Amino acid sequence: MALFGAFMRGTFGLPKPDREAIERVKAIARAALRVSPETALAVNEIACNDPGCPGIETVILVMEPGQKTRALKVQKPLDEVTEQDILAVL
Repeated sequence: MALFGAFMRGTFGLPKPDREAIERVKAIARAALRVSPETALAVNEIACNDPGCPGIETVILVMEPGQKTRALKVQKPLDEVTEQDILAVL
């Protein structure tokens, strides 16, 4: 088992994700979810060494005011995430 279970890109020698890719995925998620402008979205790419993990996945945190934070997980690298991927995990 890896230390802490999962590591984010930008740490431990993995390249930091492209800012444009993060903003692209946020825009796709915001449109797909039809959330208000007050809703905060956080997009991270996580590398997991546990055998049960897909290797690298993209996690989108949806933080709506007054609601519990939701995590949408797309089992592919951030650069490869499409609108269909996000719709599929809703």
